[in-house]
Amino acid sequence: MKRGAPPIRAFLINPDQIEDELNAFGLAEEEVKNCRGRLVTLALRLYRIPVQAKPLLEKAALTHGAEIVFSGSGAALPGLFDVIIIATENQLTAISAQLQLLNKSAAKLGVALAEALERKHKSKPDRLVLGEHSLPLGSRTLIMGILNVTPDSFSDGGRFDHIDAALEQAYRMAEEGADIIDIGGESTRPGHKPVPIEDELQRVIPVIEALKGDRLFKLPLSIDTYKAEVAEQAVDRGAEMINDVWGMKDKSTVGMVAAEKNVPICLMHNRSSTDYDNLIPDILCELLTSVEKARMAGISEEMIIIDPGIGFGKDLQQNLDVMLNLNMFCSLGYPLLLGASRKSMIGKTLNLPVEERMEGTAATTAIGISAGVDIVRVHEVREMRRVAAMTDAMCRRR
Repeated sequence: MKRGAPPIRAFLINPDQIEDELNAFGLAEEEVKNCRGRLVTLALRLYRIPVQAKPLLEKAALTHGAEIVFSGSGAALPGLFDVIIIATENQLTAISAQLQLLNKSAAKLGVALAEALERKHKSKPDRLVLGEHSLPLGSRTLIMGILNVTPDSFSDGGRFDHIDAALEQAYRMAEEGADIIDIGGESTRPGHKPVPIEDELQRVIPVIEALKGDRLFKLPLSIDTYKAEVAEQAVDRGAEMINDVWGMKDKSTVGMVAAEKNVPICLMHNRSSTDYDNLIPDILCELLTSVEKARMAGISEEMIIIDPGIGFGKDLQQNLDVMLNLNMFCSLGYPLLLGASRKSMIGKTLNLPVEERMEGTAATTAIGISAGVDIVRVHEVREMRRVAAMTDAMCRRR
């Protein structure tokens, strides 16, 4: 079956990265200097523009006095190119409006520009509502404790796959300062084998029921699954959030469960290969596609969380690049969850086994918070709570 054209996306460029972006387009230093002098307000990059739309975009930009730079190097698909537009917000708004009045191809460009400007003004919610729980967003970092009730998890496989051990760990994480407990019944480590739905349910449901049956246990629970049936039964038993490691890809119906049950869903970036055209824009585009699927399923804006997917569909250098550009993900306007705890990125960088990666996890936690991350998903709750509190004190000052 013939696939449709990839969606056109636009993202604002961080001011400190504008010169690097222009250099990547092959501009001479004198041209970069000329553009630098015109940086009154915003620089915006459009990705994967059909070549036939080039004259219309160029005319609209020049009509409204914007600087425009074209390149074909940023789009690997034939007949597509990327462009950087340097303009004031009013100019970008006028360009968007003009394009939307033209043909279908130009209108898509106009819409992409409008969406990028809308995201600039989009603010994250200040609370994360999980059933009866209301947790602050923005004022401090939320700690999500990991509870893997699997025999083959990459970091603690088999330690908590019996209910008594799982409950003991949940209570320990609650005492150490966790805000949310994320319960998973299928390992998602590289090379893992999918678990039958019945087996996954047998692992997670008893733990959820036991915790929700104890009036002294006060924390909200998240179910770590991409299967609609597991998500539905977990939420029916008391879980207040869904953590989908596949971000509603393909024909997933887990979003319909989140919408029907009115619970938040975390959409993680994931893919089956590490072959990217342009790493960060590709991930941003794919995450926005997941967000669009969530909205189409009926999930409200304030119920969507995103996760850049450290360790999933990325090699070592790509994971490090994502960490370096976390602020780009924050700019999408949704609460951002970071799950880098004990990941192979840390092990390969420090040449350390899983059980010795706490300091590396602490580094990712601090860097994530400084970039604007709202939730960190971690194994060592007590230690990362301290790291988060100290980093919050430095980075979230009012």
